[in-house]
Amino acid sequence: MERAEEERWREKCRADVRFVNRGEEEEMEVWGFEPCWCLLCLVLLGALLSGGLLLLLLLWLPERSVRWTCRPAPLASASVLLLRTTDEWATWFRVRVRTLQAPGWDPLGGPCQCAEGPEHKSPHKHQTRFFRLQSVLYLWSPGVQGFTRLSGLDCGLSLRDVHTQHSTGLSRSTQQYRRLFYGANQIEVKVPSIPKLLVKEVLNPFYIFQVFSVLLWSLDDYYYYASAILFMSLLSVCTSLYTVRKQYVLLHDMVSAHNVVRCSVFRGTEEDTEEILSTDLVPGDVIVIPPNGMMMPCDAALVGGTCIVNESMLTGESVPVMKTQLPLPPRGQPDAAVSELLYDPEEHRRHTLFCGTEVIQTRYYSGERVRAVVVRTGFSTVKGRLVRSILFPRPSEFQLHRDAARFLLGLVGLATVGMAYSLTLSARQGESLGRMLVEALDIVTITVPPALPAAMTAGVVYAQQRLRGGGIFSTSPQRINTAGQVNLVCFDKTGTLTEDGLDLWGVRRIQDNRFCPPEHQVAAESLERSHFLVAMATCHSLTRIEGRLSGDPLDVKMFEATGWVLEEPSPEETALHDLMTPTVVRPAKQAPAETQASEERDLDIAAVMGCYEVGILAQFPFSSSLQRMSVVTRVLGERRLHAYLKGAPETVARLCRPESVPCDFWEVLENHTAGGLRVIALAHRCLEPRLSWHRLHSVNREVVECDMELLGLVMMQNQLKVQTVPVLSELHRAGIRCVMVTGDSMLTAVSVARESGLVPPQAQVIVAEAVPPRDGQPATVHWSYSQEGPTPDSQAGAEPSYHFALTGRSFCTLLEHFPDLLPKLLLCGTVFARMAPEQKTQLVEELQQVDYFVAMCGDGANDCGALKRAHVGVSLSQLEASVASPFTSRTPDISCVPRLIREGRAALVTSFCVFKFMALYSIIQYLCVLHLYSILSNMGDAQYLFVDVAIIMSAVFTMSLSPPWRELVPQRPPSSLLSPQLLLSVGGQILLALAFQTSAFLLAHTQASAANGTGACDSAHNSSSDWTPGWVRAPGHNASVPPLAEEEEEAESHNIRNLENSCLFFLSGCQYLSVALAYIKGRPFRQPVYTNYLFLGCVLSAYAFLLFNLLHPVPALLDVFQLVCIPVPLRLTLLALIAANLLLALTVESLIIDCNPLWRRLCSSQKQCLSPTDRAPQMEMDRVPLPRGGRWRCFHSGGGGGAPHARYQRLAQELLLDPDWPPPPSASTKAGPPRSHSGALQGRAPQTTHL
Repeated sequence: MERAEEERWREKCRADVRFVNRGEEEEMEVWGFEPCWCLLCLVLLGALLSGGLLLLLLLWLPERSVRWTCRPAPLASASVLLLRTTDEWATWFRVRVRTLQAPGWDPLGGPCQCAEGPEHKSPHKHQTRFFRLQSVLYLWSPGVQGFTRLSGLDCGLSLRDVHTQHSTGLSRSTQQYRRLFYGANQIEVKVPSIPKLLVKEVLNPFYIFQVFSVLLWSLDDYYYYASAILFMSLLSVCTSLYTVRKQYVLLHDMVSAHNVVRCSVFRGTEEDTEEILSTDLVPGDVIVIPPNGMMMPCDAALVGGTCIVNESMLTGESVPVMKTQLPLPPRGQPDAAVSELLYDPEEHRRHTLFCGTEVIQTRYYSGERVRAVVVRTGFSTVKGRLVRSILFPRPSEFQLHRDAARFLLGLVGLATVGMAYSLTLSARQGESLGRMLVEALDIVTITVPPALPAAMTAGVVYAQQRLRGGGIFSTSPQRINTAGQVNLVCFDKTGTLTEDGLDLWGVRRIQDNRFCPPEHQVAAESLERSHFLVAMATCHSLTRIEGRLSGDPLDVKMFEATGWVLEEPSPEETALHDLMTPTVVRPAKQAPAETQASEERDLDIAAVMGCYEVGILAQFPFSSSLQRMSVVTRVLGERRLHAYLKGAPETVARLCRPESVPCDFWEVLENHTAGGLRVIALAHRCLEPRLSWHRLHSVNREVVECDMELLGLVMMQNQLKVQTVPVLSELHRAGIRCVMVTGDSMLTAVSVARESGLVPPQAQVIVAEAVPPRDGQPATVHWSYSQEGPTPDSQAGAEPSYHFALTGRSFCTLLEHFPDLLPKLLLCGTVFARMAPEQKTQLVEELQQVDYFVAMCGDGANDCGALKRAHVGVSLSQLEASVASPFTSRTPDISCVPRLIREGRAALVTSFCVFKFMALYSIIQYLCVLHLYSILSNMGDAQYLFVDVAIIMSAVFTMSLSPPWRELVPQRPPSSLLSPQLLLSVGGQILLALAFQTSAFLLAHTQASAANGTGACDSAHNSSSDWTPGWVRAPGHNASVPPLAEEEEEAESHNIRNLENSCLFFLSGCQYLSVALAYIKGRPFRQPVYTNYLFLGCVLSAYAFLLFNLLHPVPALLDVFQLVCIPVPLRLTLLALIAANLLLALTVESLIIDCNPLWRRLCSSQKQCLSPTDRAPQMEMDRVPLPRGGRWRCFHSGGGGGAPHARYQRLAQELLLDPDWPPPPSASTKAGPPRSHSGALQGRAPQTTHL
């Protein structure tokens, strides 16, 4: 009935559903509501009747709170909104719509004056509806009839408009008007007060359950136990409050350190400036960047001058980058390509100053200061989004947590059965209703252990401490468990697998359209004024900071190899000229040369200066998407300008005249890249006279970067890091796939992959080159085999394999036109070259789509998106960019990856062990209490306290101390609590506990009934025990019930002092310890149990205490724990039961559950292994078995029969049976027709053609 009502409600709301952030990462569905007083009164009545529990339920369930208190309403008039994210987590939010009073409705406009007459001086007020969610403001848009995110000048604005409409600043009235919408420009991290944090923490369902348990135990007169649990809960709350508040304070201090600065802005004209606080900035303000730099308080587009910026906070690169002004079309003759191009901060990041970055120095024109237009403020900036991702992280759902919730529901069901049993027994005995309810509810607190969440986090906390000691820091500790399931690692190449620094290996110049022999020295006098050497000396973005060259390491090495000198003008020198003084490069030692007369040379200047100098007039910075950069230069004494281009050889060759490219260009390039060298191509062009100095800063780079003349190749050598090969080998032995994701060329990446061991020596590399559709032809994939290495059909005895390699362009084509082929390539792909930053992120997402647990390891530069998207991201950068990554390593090599995986596996196994132990603890106690309820008895206050504190808590928190095993193994920890293996483990221990408890209970009950009024010890011939209490030895009293005494009224009312209780106390206490010994896991994921001295000490101490009191009772302790003296024969019987229980528990867990050879014999499908000649990289790792009879018989490894759960394993199984895989050499595959909406192909599948 409830489900039908919910479906009707959903159908009713679906007609009016709208979206917020449609098509974006934060897309949400939104519904409108209005409060309903009738429903609200009913809810208040229910809250009163339930004692406030209904209000707590509505607090935890925003969807229900809106549904039960409001009625649906159109968005245009709704005062309450219900939002739900469209991702897999479907998170609900409830927000209230508010109204903003402003003299206008356009945030980027200006105030509108009232038209009622001159007597009305104040502008007319417009009401704008809005709501705020996670520090983002959403405004009502009448045009789209929906709420839209408040944006700045970063959306829908052309480059021409940035220069013509927003380069002179805002008037004061316009600035004040926009502040009404955008608010203060600051990233404010409010530190919650302690009372607010306390209320939020206490209202957690876990603590509410603990409060309920404490109240229930107090009603049942368990004051000591309730006080102890209350004390531990308060300690946990205080610890949590301290940790959370400390994180808020650290984030607040980090953000507010540079939150407020003073800056100068233009007020409508370039002459009118005003100095204001950065908190008053709004989009459209034009700020002046001072010559000595500043900390950027906002995102701004540079419209005048150049800046040297340190962007380490964003990219992790400590190398400063040069920012140039946005391109501007020439006046009078607009460049259509530029004027129609929309401004995008990410696409034009070389012209954008981002919030949080530091401008080190500026270059400017005399009388025309360096200016930047504010485009985004506050939380809309790049830094603001980074802080938002920390304040409001995406929910991370791990299978362990889902299974734990399901298992707890099972325990609740078990508690329901126990409640029914307790109520039935109590009703038969005629107990009061209050007593019956207390005992029944007590079953719930026993079955669902309140300490479970704290116990589950212990292993993660210890692992985080060990990682911190090893130089690995975590901003997301919950990801440590996820690291234990990693089975694929993506590595960046430069700075991660290889050293950061590059060394010049040599050059190959081109003369007469032919390559010269390799030259290892370029600083020769014969090359001093050649275009090749000038290109090496000028085509860069280097600058001098405090007298030292600073810039990209590749540029620094290339420039230093020339032996030239770079000189930059000081601010005083720049102010003396009408134009910006260029950066000048010249040979350090140059011989006088004859000055030849030429119409392109100014003999007077050349004669006066007497030296050869080249000025860099304009720069088109390097773009990872374009894979090139260029500069425009002028030689001192010449009138013509020269352009030099540097970039990827494939890109540069396409921009050169065909006649300037040697016929053996591709052969030479392949020879050098195959040797692991990084190859850079250089090109030159003498610009036409019409391209003068004045047009350089407004011309599009495509106008300059065309019709070039190829000059030659520069080869840089990048050495592998010392730890790369052994770490990759260790990961390979552990069955973890390793993939290279780099922006370098294909051949260089393949060479490094072979050198590092990513591609074995006997393996074949298959290059998949995907071509998008053109000229009416469908998209096509061309398959080519590398020249070195065997084919998959050769060398059958050497276990060859095949590895796919593809570029970023091919990856995008496959993603768009070959959705069925791409997963096959991901299964066997090892090298991904020429990958742009966004393509790296897409690759991680696609690998996750085929059920890989993906780790990404990079140096922080251009890897931030992939680091955040991966299950586990490891940044090797020690700078502030590490905030974007869940893990940051102080060690600048990949040795941190296996360490993190080892710790993750140990933490994951610990979580499984602790959960199983806590589940068994609750069930053992549950069985013990049900046995005692059958005789109207219960456990005592001190007994509960001893079990929970002395045994359970000490065992749990010391069990988690075991460090990881010293090496990785191919076996991975289980990922599901509901796998048959783990369920069998728990079920077996439950049966053992039930059998031994029932045996002990029956023996004790029989002994107590046979005593016939004789003291327990008397009937057991123990009258010689002088220390035995008199009430036990005295005849005439029942052995199971002590005599009434004033201090023993509580024990008598609960019937605690009896033989059955005492026997079950000793037996169940030892059962907890035996389960702890059985469940603590050592190798292959953790150190052996005998190395955990604290755990062994706690367990042995508890065993010694229990056995000593069993075999040699101490009267004082018997009184404290409300026990009776057990006869000697029964003591010996209990001792035998305890020993048998321990032996069987260890046997069941070690020899049956954990016995992999036994499971392999039971799993018939494991007997069929792969043919060595048919192994692909992933198949080598996972050893995917062939199907037998259409089924997978091994539920131990597969998780319950049938096909494997992971998609990549099912795909590997299909490929094993595909005779046409891998594609043969020189074949091509054409894309088939697109899929229909139903998922069926509308025609034939992709066809592979043999050439």
